[in-house]
Amino acid sequence: MNASPEPSEAVKRLVPWLVAVAYFMESLDTTILNTAVPVIAQAMNVPPLSMKAVLASYTLSLAIFIPISGWMADRFGTRRVFAGAIGLFTLASLLAGFSQNIYMLIACRILQGCGGAMMVPVGRLTLVRTFDRTEFIRVLSLVTIPGWAGPVIGPTIGGFMVAHLHWSFIFFVNVPIGILGLILVARYLPDYREARRPPDIFGFVLFGAGIALMSYVLEIFGEHVLTPSQSLAALAVSVALILAYGYHSMRTRWPLLELSLFRIRTFRISVSGSFFTRLGVGGVPFLLPLLYQIPLGFTPMQSGLLIMPQAIGGILAKLALSRILDKLGYRNMLTSNTIILGALLMLFATVGPQTPVWLIVLQASLYGAFSSLQYTTMNSMAYADMDPHKTSSAGSIASTAQELSISFGIAVAGLITAFFIPEHPPSHMKEMMGFGLHEAFIVLGIMTILSTFIFGGLKREDGERVVHRSQVRMNRGYR
Repeated sequence: MNASPEPSEAVKRLVPWLVAVAYFMESLDTTILNTAVPVIAQAMNVPPLSMKAVLASYTLSLAIFIPISGWMADRFGTRRVFAGAIGLFTLASLLAGFSQNIYMLIACRILQGCGGAMMVPVGRLTLVRTFDRTEFIRVLSLVTIPGWAGPVIGPTIGGFMVAHLHWSFIFFVNVPIGILGLILVARYLPDYREARRPPDIFGFVLFGAGIALMSYVLEIFGEHVLTPSQSLAALAVSVALILAYGYHSMRTRWPLLELSLFRIRTFRISVSGSFFTRLGVGGVPFLLPLLYQIPLGFTPMQSGLLIMPQAIGGILAKLALSRILDKLGYRNMLTSNTIILGALLMLFATVGPQTPVWLIVLQASLYGAFSSLQYTTMNSMAYADMDPHKTSSAGSIASTAQELSISFGIAVAGLITAFFIPEHPPSHMKEMMGFGLHEAFIVLGIMTILSTFIFGGLKREDGERVVHRSQVRMNRGYR
């Protein structure tokens, strides 16, 4: 049941920008932190690769709590949940700035993830229920542009803060943005609700425990925290918990994640293809600042400036996405773009101290453009054949899989890098890190290219109706 009247045209024009606040806060926070990873690691006296736990804990928290975001929105209304999520994210950011060690920082990042788990998915759900599916591609591209503005200014701001202020300011910057977002959302965001359904608490425990344990095993694998037999046992338990949830979800009326939606071919291909693609590219935002600052010797500020072209390329690519999709279609777009994305990822293995800066900028711009096309295309494909009444459940599954793959991607990227680092004295740290990072980019690029086989399952006409109608509406202009 819809608890809010049909929004006016004025409100519909404003809604994408309100949702964009959430995208902007998340992207700004992540890109600022990525740039500051080496500095924070030094301040907290931990190895740089250990900082992957700070990044992975956030995305893992998202993956655990996103599944209940749809139920929360249906039960309490999109406006209240969205506003509460921004408030929690803002509070957690404030607390993160006061962290005294890596464990406190990880705890605050988990709390941030609880807020973030309700922000972007509920915002996306609001868009789905506000706009016709034929408008969704254009609106989603519009909303995510501010999200890409975060990476434009985030690395530069982060580099400036850690160089001239203190690393804690990279979290404090979220506070005024969050307060502004709270005010606007409380006043203007539509309040949608659906028929109440009971929460799947048992399913939440099974699913959350399973993926948390699996992420932990990937995180500490190779660090000799557990013996090989203990690691395998923990991994077996995590898989058993996830399988138990799958069995439970098929036997309960109101599952946490409605896995039956995977019977829809386009949804199944979109989510699974997105998972394996992001498994390859998910660790790149963690690896690139390390590459720029340790082997190449750039300052945090310079590293931020080198990451900025990535975001600019992403923004420009989004502006042309609808027209590209109209010409190529989803199948050709995803199969070709995934290969190009993997190849560009492997090219980072050629970046060294002798590489001209202009070539690094060009490569970063191209990678940003093609990754932007990939993300938005995969996201919109998930809703192409979805029943409007199932958008909440579909959004929860898609967002959970996305964040889970990024969390695993960060852990895998750190693991691969550590695996390839040769045994040398500490004086060769730059060469050690450079070799490990280069090898990691090659492996991750191959993993990305392999996901092309999943997108090959799409039919040529898949998504055609949505793309063409969206293009017609764009040509007529937004009213």
